[in-house]
Amino acid sequence: MGRESELVKAGWTRQSTHDEPRLSDVVEMYTEMGMEVHLEHFAPAEEAGCTECMRVAPEKYKTIYTRPSAS
Repeated sequence: MGRESELVKAGWTRQSTHDEPRLSDVVEMYTEMGMEVHLEHFAPAEEAGCTECMRVAPEKYKTIYTRPSAS
């Protein structure tokens, strides 16, 4: 089972991948919406679509996962 499968099984939904400053903005937006937010390191080999520009510095990027808050 891959990491994304583990997260989905735990109730997380993959949203998007960003770097700063947009990453913080999007995390804040989901938090304000009452969602739990989890960040995963960007894994270019596991991405569909064009990620060529992100492959240059993958350590800058995080993939955002959300799920409804437990509270």
